[in-house]
Amino acid sequence: MKEEDLLKVIKEKNVKILRLQFTDLDGTLKQVSVPTSDIKRVLDGKVMFDGSSVEGFARIQESDMYLRPDLSTFTLIPWEDSKSARIICDVMEPDGKECEESPRYILKKIVSQARQMGFEAQAGPEPEFFIFEADGDNPSEAFVDSGSYFDMLPLSRSELVRREVVQDLEEMGFQVEADHHEVSPSQHEIDFRYADILTTADRVQTFKLVVKTVALKNGLRATFMPKPVEGINGSGMHVHISLFKDGQNAFYDPNGEYELSDVFMHFVAGLMEHSRYITAITNPTVNSYKRLVPGFEAPVNVAWAVSNRSALIRIPQARGERTRLEYRSPDSSCNAYLAFAVILASGLDGLKRNLTPPKPINKNIFKMSDSEKRGNKIKSLPSNLMEALELAKKDRLIVETLGQKAFDIFVRMKETEWKRFSTAVTNWEIKEYFENV
Repeated sequence: MKEEDLLKVIKEKNVKILRLQFTDLDGTLKQVSVPTSDIKRVLDGKVMFDGSSVEGFARIQESDMYLRPDLSTFTLIPWEDSKSARIICDVMEPDGKECEESPRYILKKIVSQARQMGFEAQAGPEPEFFIFEADGDNPSEAFVDSGSYFDMLPLSRSELVRREVVQDLEEMGFQVEADHHEVSPSQHEIDFRYADILTTADRVQTFKLVVKTVALKNGLRATFMPKPVEGINGSGMHVHISLFKDGQNAFYDPNGEYELSDVFMHFVAGLMEHSRYITAITNPTVNSYKRLVPGFEAPVNVAWAVSNRSALIRIPQARGERTRLEYRSPDSSCNAYLAFAVILASGLDGLKRNLTPPKPINKNIFKMSDSEKRGNKIKSLPSNLMEALELAKKDRLIVETLGQKAFDIFVRMKETEWKRFSTAVTNWEIKEYFENV
């Protein structure tokens, strides 16, 4: 969108407020609101904020930072009666350089590397979430519905929420491809069409905001927590990735094995080599590893396969322009910018080094014994956050992708999270030990 087009929409729609949004290193969406009467300051990138108050952006003695709007992300906000609009912004240093610790910049940096190699990366996510009853102003674990996979329920409140979310997303420029009930009670999924990987990361952040806002409007609570209730399937965010070159899908080769190209094979090999090490980024919370356990269809097996959903990397049957891989471990607690950056960087590393993947595993890995897995050289993803962080420290690719400073801050934040968890007394411990020891 050009400046004159934006100004025209603001005038025609009588927009009063601009929400300038950006994301911190932990994946939290932030915003600064500015009246449209001050639009010139917005367009000139002169809106300032205190970077020292945002984790990872600046020290107290160098706290002034600026927001540079990406006009292509301008959209009206449906639930505010079109009286406000949002623009996603890049975080800028006072000297005019982009903040190197900004998650959006980190992804843009890897996108630039892909372009230098002649590729455009496309991504499409499958975010899952739960909708729960509210306990006053607090969330609860009370289900709103008792549905299961693809169930068509009567017009329950959760179905109404999902319908309203889809409507709001489409008003904001999303192309929703499908929405449906998921496996667990009160669990849902909404899939939107793939786009370039940066646009998709922007949309993941917007998607989470829309889902939570609509749930609140309806007196409910939505969560992207990977495993809010034990004993049922958790919520993931499978990520579909493809590379295009000269307008053609570079993963597709009609003469290749499985109709997959050498580019695809190198990319998959790189992703497999780094998969265990990037898990701290794609699954960054203590709770993420309550989902990544055997059973519950958890994608913990480091292998690739055609169609087989028991492998970490699945290749859907579609070919031609829709040839892609599905990376199944991420969940929506991740910072989408960082997660997409390390996934893409891992695949590009395989291309740079001409890595070759092992043979695909096209049988049910969930039913394999440990000895069968060892015989097929199938490793597992890390089993908890601290193990994942220790692995991440061993992979130079992750440090180079995030940048040393951002990586150090991320690790420090997550180690602090692990320490808080390790010293907390949980309900499970009370039930297990209070009367019995």
